[in-house]
Amino acid sequence: MPWKGEKDPYKIWLSEIILQQTRVQQGLAYYERFIEKFPNVEKLALAKDEEVFKLWEGLGYYSRCRNLILTARFIHQTKANKFPNTYQELINLKGVGPYTASAIASFAFGLPNAVVDGNVSRVLSRYFGSNLPIDSLSGKKYFLQLAQELLCKKDPAVYNQAIMDFGATICKPQNPLCSDCVMQKECIAYNTGTTDNLPIKEKKLTRKKRHFYYFLFIHNNRVLVNKRSSKDIWQDLSEFHLYETNKRKEITSAFVKKYLKEQLDLQKYKLLSISDEYKQQLTHQNIEGVFVEIGIDEIPALLQKMLSIKIEKLSDLAFPKLINEYLSKTNWAENKQ
Repeated sequence: MPWKGEKDPYKIWLSEIILQQTRVQQGLAYYERFIEKFPNVEKLALAKDEEVFKLWEGLGYYSRCRNLILTARFIHQTKANKFPNTYQELINLKGVGPYTASAIASFAFGLPNAVVDGNVSRVLSRYFGSNLPIDSLSGKKYFLQLAQELLCKKDPAVYNQAIMDFGATICKPQNPLCSDCVMQKECIAYNTGTTDNLPIKEKKLTRKKRHFYYFLFIHNNRVLVNKRSSKDIWQDLSEFHLYETNKRKEITSAFVKKYLKEQLDLQKYKLLSISDEYKQQLTHQNIEGVFVEIGIDEIPALLQKMLSIKIEKLSDLAFPKLINEYLSKTNWAENKQ
């Protein structure tokens, strides 16, 4: 990976923010595109929000992108483009927690801060045979303290990278390579046959279902677009007019007629199409979406606050994955021009 052995705090910070909640295989391409477009923190700080969000498009967890922009501008405006070089200053940056602050501190500045990610917690849990849940407050505190005690203070960057790589390649979540492991003699989990039972997690993942019904209002080769502004998923991304429910609806021409009349006072329109169902799975939510295309001769009063975007300019906007899948699968913009 290009960030391994990297000393530039900007590149380390960028890679760590991208890899939060993202697999390395997916994050790598984004990292390379960001470095090409924004080779330093000043370039990123001076970029327009929409430009950064467009580059981030598809990575999800868009609060990371907002924090990326805010932190870049903070460093540009108050630090003369120089990254803070202490753990305490780093952890005070937007979007930077203990793990990311420790990573930048140790890899960029050689500071003795232990990096504790899922790989490290798993290695320590198995090696020491700990039944503390790694996602509990007490567990997080224990493993951070333990990792700090074990840290090689003379070369923290090499040690941190080594234990993270060890967890990623040998002490894996599933099918760890115990038979080839040089640590097996001292590993409590290996010697007690509890490797598959560790680490323990306290929380069970539950996902709620949400049903999104998007209305694409098309007028004079333009389409009406909103930007999501609420503290919810996809904040600051663009979308079409949305009707959301907790239960699946059967979207028929009769339903569309009733909805447009009752909710938008719209009676003169042309129903162009109703799509099949599209799905997107998030960490805590399952989103199911249907897209309804409506042709209109004039924009009704209740939709006048929406942006009217030329169809050929839609590709300049950052959309959620669910919408992008619909637009790309149907070659929507090309077919409408």
